[in-house]
Amino acid sequence: MTVPAKTRLLDSVNSPDDLKGRSRDDLKQIADEVRAEVIEAVSVTGGHLGAGLGVVELTVAIHSVFNTPDDKLIFDVGHQCYPHKILTGRKDRIRTLRQGGGLSGFTKRAESEYDPFGAAHASTSISAGLGFAKARDLAERDNKVVCVIGDGAMSAGMAYEAMNNAGSDASRMLVILNDNDMSIAPPVGAMSHYLSKLVSSRSYRGLRKFAKTIVKPIGLANPARKAEEYLRGFAMGGTMFEELGFYYVGPIDGHDLDVLLPVLENCKAMQTGPVLLHVVTQKGKGYEPAENSADKYHGVAKFNVVTGEQQKSKSGPPSYTKVFAQSLIEEARKDDRIVGITAAMPGGTGLDLFEKEFPDRMFDVGIAEQHAVTFAAGMAADGMKPFAAIYSTFLQRGYDQVVHDVAIQNLPVRFAIDRAGLVGADGPTHAGSFDIGFLGALPGMVCMAAADETELVRMVRTAVEIDDGPSAFRYPRGNGVGVELPLNPQALEIGKGRIVREGTSIAILSYGARLQEALKAAEMLAAQGLSCTVADARFAKPLDKELINRLAKEHEVLLTIEEGARGGFGAFTLEHLAETGALDSGLKIRTLHLPDIFQDQDKPELMYAEAGLDARSIAARAIEALGRGNVQELERLARA
Repeated sequence: MTVPAKTRLLDSVNSPDDLKGRSRDDLKQIADEVRAEVIEAVSVTGGHLGAGLGVVELTVAIHSVFNTPDDKLIFDVGHQCYPHKILTGRKDRIRTLRQGGGLSGFTKRAESEYDPFGAAHASTSISAGLGFAKARDLAERDNKVVCVIGDGAMSAGMAYEAMNNAGSDASRMLVILNDNDMSIAPPVGAMSHYLSKLVSSRSYRGLRKFAKTIVKPIGLANPARKAEEYLRGFAMGGTMFEELGFYYVGPIDGHDLDVLLPVLENCKAMQTGPVLLHVVTQKGKGYEPAENSADKYHGVAKFNVVTGEQQKSKSGPPSYTKVFAQSLIEEARKDDRIVGITAAMPGGTGLDLFEKEFPDRMFDVGIAEQHAVTFAAGMAADGMKPFAAIYSTFLQRGYDQVVHDVAIQNLPVRFAIDRAGLVGADGPTHAGSFDIGFLGALPGMVCMAAADETELVRMVRTAVEIDDGPSAFRYPRGNGVGVELPLNPQALEIGKGRIVREGTSIAILSYGARLQEALKAAEMLAAQGLSCTVADARFAKPLDKELINRLAKEHEVLLTIEEGARGGFGAFTLEHLAETGALDSGLKIRTLHLPDIFQDQDKPELMYAEAGLDARSIAARAIEALGRGNVQELERLARA
């Protein structure tokens, strides 16, 4: 796919201005070169490949026709933004994608003036675009607003809320529906292209306006409008969008610049009301291994460009995600009331494995976390045992429903919270930082965190047995630690932690997957003659107050550790100790949690070190609190 450097037109493109005035043949060559550049870059960095390959021609066409950055271009989700980054002055850094200190894998305001709005969660572009359009109107400017949203993101209610708002007050903006799954598109062909160019042209719009002036005085305006809309609707699928107040154009082939360019020019010329342009694209377009992949190479590791073979991770323990899925399958074999629910992430949450075993008991509701939570609540209210498997970062989107539809009604919905904590290359938008605090604030919620695979299996079992209210258990991205899984797991006693190492001077109380680092820290401290107890809290709510009281009474220093934001487990522990008066006894307590910043993407080990949650940092905090020990010696031990 690599184009020889001496023939590359892309080398002369340093901003969208360099696309202006180019011939269509030149733009087609630039598109080919952008596609090759994306493939080469992602083969080195890993990342989201398929979505970007699907919008190469569309991105070239938009930047050629519109005057970015004055015209606002807003991508939904951001998985598709790699070609955009290449064309907007970032091609020299494209091989730093998702790396520490490099380019974000999503659009990011702080990165470029060509990224007017950051996006990593889905279905936000139309709402944001409407905000830009209204701000423009109030400031009496005349720039354009273009939103690119995928058909998957259109499954979320937020997109329709925004369209309803935009259509009701005739806001001037262009929404481009990037349909890469053929989910709502009729066949694409020459007639569709012709009709799309026709209905977006000035002559057609003038004729339509003239016809309305003829039929209105004689009472035929409404029938004529309906006839026109439904005729176009049957031909092109646009009736629904027209009913929301959008002028519908499409569908058109999103890879054909001969069609894209004139249609975009026509859409740009429209001066009133919102327009929806429906383009059909192929995810993974132009790279055969991606085109032939079931998920169109949505997210990939580093790979061989020639063969498409992805770099295999080193063999090791199963991932926490897989352990959860297999545990849920085992429980579901024994209890036919157990069902799985996910919001467009069956593979990411492991519920694709559950679906193979129980196809009638797994429900993928699309990108609709709010609906997923209330849907689960409805099933729970009627006697089922729903497990809603949702990434921590995405559960934030359904928090109102967790509060009102689950917690207030005390319904036994089980939340399996994947990707809890830091997530490496996906960065701050996907980090699971806040669920400990926002779930722990809810009356009646049982909150658990797995320290290893065995604990996760037991927490699945525990959640099955909790029938008198909601529960949640969190677990991290990546592989487990390699412990043997129980064949007949026993439920945990609610609100009870465990001691995993006994000591005398320092107590480390870990909530979740940092337990192994806490044990390593204890070894480092022992090497300096400092005796350390390590405990696994298991529960943030209800707290094991008896365990906390014992640790506070028997040690000089107490550290709490969690892979979550401040205001979580450490705060709950501090509040309890303050109420008991333990803080007045001279106990030295430190709460270790994620820093009060949004950490940029990097290698996980570097992110943990920055957060102060690796073994060396834990031991150093203990020494600082105790006032004894040698931090320099810790550095030596950490390197050993």
